[in-house]
Parts: sequence; structure tokens; C-alpha cells
Amino acid sequence: MPLAHRPQSNASRQNVEPKLPDDDVITPPHRSTSTARSPEHRHHHVPHLPRFNHNGHKVTRGIHPDGESGRKGIHPWEFLKIVFRSTSTASKLVNILWPFVPVAIAMHFARPDQHLWIFILNYVAMVPAANLVGFGGQELARKLPKVLGVMLETTLGSIVEIVLFMVLIHNSKNNNLIPVIQAAILGSMLANLLLCLGFCFFAGGLRRDEQTFDPAISEVGNGLLLVAGMGLMVPSAFYTALDGVMPNDLLRSRVLTISRITSIFLLIAFAIYVWFQMRTHHGIYLEILEKDEELDEDRHRDLKKDKLTLTECFIALAIALACVSMHAVFLVEQIHYLVEERGVSDNFIGLILVPLVEKAAEHLTAVDEAWDNQMNFALAHVLGATIQTALLNAPLVVMAGWGLHKEMDLNFEIFMIVLFILSIIVVGNFLKDGKSNYLEGALCVLVYLIIAVTTWFYPDPKEGSTNTQPETEAPEKLRMLFR
Repeated sequence: MPLAHRPQSNASRQNVEPKLPDDDVITPPHRSTSTARSPEHRHHHVPHLPRFNHNGHKVTRGIHPDGESGRKGIHPWEFLKIVFRSTSTASKLVNILWPFVPVAIAMHFARPDQHLWIFILNYVAMVPAANLVGFGGQELARKLPKVLGVMLETTLGSIVEIVLFMVLIHNSKNNNLIPVIQAAILGSMLANLLLCLGFCFFAGGLRRDEQTFDPAISEVGNGLLLVAGMGLMVPSAFYTALDGVMPNDLLRSRVLTISRITSIFLLIAFAIYVWFQMRTHHGIYLEILEKDEELDEDRHRDLKKDKLTLTECFIALAIALACVSMHAVFLVEQIHYLVEERGVSDNFIGLILVPLVEKAAEHLTAVDEAWDNQMNFALAHVLGATIQTALLNAPLVVMAGWGLHKEMDLNFEIFMIVLFILSIIVVGNFLKDGKSNYLEGALCVLVYLIIAVTTWFYPDPKEGSTNTQPETEAPEKLRMLFR
């Protein structure tokens, strides 16, 4: 029989080029084993063969190939180079501010009388420290599955906010810092929804006519924000409706109780939200984020960059959190001076100044993702951080105040809560068509600037109050109903 017409043998049929696994992971080819095994080999465990990622690094078991560094332990020079390089040009420029960190610490101890300079230096020093928290979180997230990585990165970005809130509530004397905390809670969400999302739309729109995003992220996020806004607004509405009708002490006591119960429900809502994303609907989010990664115009460069080891990620986070905690303490100590001596209102400090510094790292990450055409990632960071502030960070500080016997409640000023609800409606209107452009981004930023200017002129609440409704005399019969 001619060679061309001979039937293929079993061995030649099996000699097919192996298909590469997903995630750009290469598994070395291995020789096939005989189907007939001796009894002593049948129950032997076949060891996992080593895998290699796109850079040729051997992938450690449990580490995602995109986050494999090819190193172990800590290498100081490589660690410093990778940290300074950061994730983007903007983050790299922020690292130039690191010399302010030792100067701010030294100023606090050497010249405690220079209140304004201590505030300014620690405010500036907080930015590179928060940026390192974001970078360390991002490097750690690369080593994990996609959805879990995004959730972890968002949570680590919120640690700066949680630290600031806890320092504020701990240092509050006679409830003097509670208006600052309340303003900071709403200011953080306003900065995410208007300023950060606006810059994301604007930066992405400069490079292309319009960008699209999946409704699974935008609709769920906007729905949760409306629920969170409703939950945060109820204590304020209760206070406003009954102010002047119910005795003031009794009214504040009931508002405090309502706030604590509401906080428990909001924490339950956050737990359900995490379960929804991580378990029951994990596949939907994973598919969306993986599709978004394919649109990343700088993905080939990101994959080739050197990465931190797992140990170096934890070291970076430890250094960053230590610096953030110190600067937060030094910063908060000077707020009383700014309010009393410089005439800066509590609302402006809480609504504008504090959120800008605590959210710097998250904003840089989200804008960089939008610039690279990863709008679903950018939305996940922006909406995820806002939801986390409303459903986790705000209830946590109320619970902390409860434990410290301080009257931390959710009785926000009507001015601020109205701004928050209106911004949710504005952003929801921009998200409903699943598209964005630079015009929508510019409008969001301009609205935020209008709010910032208005807040500068907004007066502080009256002493002993967190809601600036005027006190009116109620009829004696109505007062008797609540005694």
C-alpha cells in the first residue's frame, strides 16, 4: 500500500499539538503514558506540572498568572523601583510628594504651635501615603481572581476613609467633630459620584467619541445608591418633621436610636451585596470584567511590568497604613484651630477637604482605567467605593460612636442630604443609556465645583445641633403627647 494511503496508527493520532490553556498560561508538554498501568501505579497521584505566565515566570499555586512576579520574599531595590513607578504617570508624579511625609511628622513634634503649617503638610503628605495604599491593593488584587480582586482593591481604598472616621470619632469632645464626620460621609460619596466619575467620563471621552459600559454594573450600582440614600435620609427627615413638636432631648434620643438601628440594616444590606457579587452572580461580573480587560489599550505594557511579590504587597500596605494613620491623627488635631481661628466651616472641611485627600488613590486608579477604555472597571471602582461608604463605612462609624458612648447619628443637615440625593439622580440619568462622553463628564465636575463654592459660604450648624432647622415653640398639648 502506498505511504500516502496508509491508515494512521493510534500513536500518530494522539500526536496532536496541545492547546494552550486560558489566561496566557503555558503548560510544558509532556509525554503520554501507557494506558496499561501496573497495579502499584494506578493509585499514585499525578503531580501538577509547572505553569508559566506571559513573561515566562513560573506561576505559584494560588496566584493568578497576571500577578506573578517571578520572585519570592523581598528585594529592597526592586521594591523601591516598582513602588515609585506605580501604575500610571499620574500616580508616579504623586510619589514625588513623599519628602513631605517626614517633614510633616517632624513639624508636628518640633513646632506644635504652627497649627496651619502642620495641617497643610500633613494634608499633602496624606496623598502619597494613600496612593501607596491604592498601589499595594492593586498589586495584591492582581494575584487574585478578577471579581475578588476588584472588591479587595475597593475595600483597601476605603481603609484611608475608615481610619480618618475612627480618628475623628475618637477625638470628638462634646460631639464637636460629629458635624465634620457627617459632612465627610456625604462629601466622600459626592466626590466619587460627581468629581471622580466626571473625570472618568471626561478622560475617556477625550480619546474616543463615546464609551460604553455594561448595565449589570451601572443599574445594580445606581439601585443600591438610591436605597442607601433613602436609608441615610430617614433620620434627617424624622428630625426635621418633628423639630419643635417633640421635646428636643427626646427627639435627639429617638433620632440616635433610629440611626443605630438603620446602621445595622445598612450593614446587612452590604453583606447581601457582597454575597450577590461574590457568589450568586459571580459569573456575570467575571465575564464583564474579562471582556473589559480585552479593551485595555495598555494591557500589553501592564503585563510586562515588574510586579511586587506577595510579601512586598503586605509590606507596602503596612508602611502606607502606618503613615496614613499618623497623618490622620495629626490632621484631625488641627481641625479645631482651622474652625475657631481661621473661620473655615466644619461643612467645608468635611464635605470638600477631607474627601479629596482620602479618595486620591481611588480617583487616580479609576481615571487611569477610563483613559485605557476600561469603563466597567472604572465604574466598579467608583460605584463600589460609594456603596461601601454608604453601606459599610458610615454604619461602622455610628457603631464605633455607640461603643465609645458618643452621639454619632445619621441626622445630616438637610442641605447636604438633598445634594446627595440630587447627585444620585443626576448620575443615574447619565448611566441609564450605557454610554458616556466628555460632555457628561465636564458637567459632573462643574456641578461638584458649584457645590464646593456653595459649601465654602455655608455656615456652621448651631452649637449642639447637627441639623440647622430653627427651633420653634410648639403648643403645649403637642409636647404633652411625647412626655
